[in-house]
Amino acid sequence: MKNIASDYLIYDETKGIYKEDPEQAVRDDVEKHQWAGVLHIILRDWRLYIMLVPMILVFLFWRYFPMYELLGCFKVSDEVKPVAQQFYKGFSEFKGLLFGSSAKSYDFWRAMRNTFLLSFYGLCFGFPMPIIIALFFNEIRSNVARSVYQVMTYLPKFMSTVVMTTLVTMLVKQGSLTSSMGVLSQLFVKLGLITSEVGNAGLLNAPGFFRAIYLVSGIWEGAGYDSIVFFAAIIAIAPTSYEAAQIDGAGKMAQMRYVVLPSILSTIVIMLISRIGSLLNVGYEKVLLLYNTNTYMTADVVSTFAQRYGIQGSLKGLASAAEMMNNVVGMLLVISANTIARKASDVSLY
Repeated sequence: MKNIASDYLIYDETKGIYKEDPEQAVRDDVEKHQWAGVLHIILRDWRLYIMLVPMILVFLFWRYFPMYELLGCFKVSDEVKPVAQQFYKGFSEFKGLLFGSSAKSYDFWRAMRNTFLLSFYGLCFGFPMPIIIALFFNEIRSNVARSVYQVMTYLPKFMSTVVMTTLVTMLVKQGSLTSSMGVLSQLFVKLGLITSEVGNAGLLNAPGFFRAIYLVSGIWEGAGYDSIVFFAAIIAIAPTSYEAAQIDGAGKMAQMRYVVLPSILSTIVIMLISRIGSLLNVGYEKVLLLYNTNTYMTADVVSTFAQRYGIQGSLKGLASAAEMMNNVVGMLLVISANTIARKASDVSLY
């Protein structure tokens, strides 16, 4: 009894007895009234919690309820019966995708490779661009000029994917009545970057140019809008930090290197982990509108693979298995990136 009591009692040498630890009593009181404190906070800030209801409903209906349909990966596809009433067939769809020798397995691994490459190139070249743009905005002293530049860089984000892909198609493929080449295609031909045959056929019909077109159009579309988070972190830096750097003789580049970037490092790490989490979630709408049968080699991704086999080919179990594997790999990437960031810099998402 003495060994057990010593875990939560303290020994009074003057009286020779065990008595309750005051710190433990405080902890017990806090645990006893924990839910009362939570209820008090909810009642005090009830307006904020009401604002959370729409977001919770969106996640409930669009993120959690669809998980029920993931059972289709393991069931016999029968559109007449609900998924729960279909017969269980195990992991045959996953085995066919991973270890099969059919055209479906080949198309899946090609789509997985293209998905990873498109996302990896977007991470390497697209992720630094919002940071560079935010640094550029911070150096503009005129509020009017900065506002104009910000609006110009934010606008592409508010265009629909159809409009954006149509503009890209017109720039690289469609031109005047006398030429089938777009403005950019004609420029590349004059600069000697491409041949006239490739320009006349259309850059979107050339597999080797699809990734570059996808990457550049993605940077043009989202880099300005994504810079909002980094610019907000930059303007929160105390002016005294810049003054101290100027006293030490630091110029603009030195201030960016030793003041701005270290101050927003935590924001960069959090955004990087979030970006890695969606590394394999390539937006299939944009790919679907830009690719064709000639560019399947470099343009087909997991989402378009699932759309082609699941909707057009009526193989919903196969499509669900492909998407599920894609999401599992993305989850593992998030966990790995968060673990590495926590150990390397003590900054992590959770």
